Amino acid sequence: MRKIFLDTETTGLDPNQGHRIIEIAAVEMINRQLSNNQFHVYINPEREIDEAAQEVHGLTLDFLSDKALFQDIAQDFIDFIADSELIIHNAPFDLGFINMELGRIKKGEVDDYVEKVTDTLAMARELRPGQRNNLDALCRHYGVDNSQRNLHGALLDSLLLSEVYIGMTRGQEALEINFTNHNAQQINIDQDILNQLRVIEASEKDLDLHLKYLEKIKIN
Repeated sequence: MRKIFLDTETTGLDPNQGHRIIEIAAVEMINRQLSNNQFHVYINPEREIDEAAQEVHGLTLDFLSDKALFQDIAQDFIDFIADSELIIHNAPFDLGFINMELGRIKKGEVDDYVEKVTDTLAMARELRPGQRNNLDALCRHYGVDNSQRNLHGALLDSLLLSEVYIGMTRGQEALEINFTNHNAQQINIDQDILNQLRVIEASEKDLDLHLKYLEKIKIN
């Protein structure tokens, strides 16, 4: 399954108070490797930006005034995340805003389009109970270089989250093997070689020596 790492920036903290998305970014990972497939847009929120929010991400209404509206990018966004596992840090926050935006244009909600949503904040709290688990803290813990993160930005944060996720799940995911036609042919060749190998059974003398060696190890 494709994994999509997603982040948003907003005009404020609460979509129920009329706050809107102003930036949304998502990056694709396949077989634990980032692809070159990315989605990144700035959005005109058609409202003022809270001062506290602007201090976090640095985006101004003047910069966003000529950008597309959410309704103009919605279908491209849906197509990008479709049938994926969506991975978000503090997922309820971002999903609250995205579902609000989708609802405004009668496009349902995120769960209608993706296979699964994973919240890395919830994962981090299980792995590191009682510790700070914001993105900066996790970057430090897992050795991810976040030196360019002077301000929050959706694209950079999505990329950082993908690296943090690899650190959080290292050794936990089973290897996935895709059997292409080439692989299948190689397997057949290997089987032919195996069929030609002779099985040499141990003689009674060899077995007796082996048993004596095991007894010696047991005594020692």
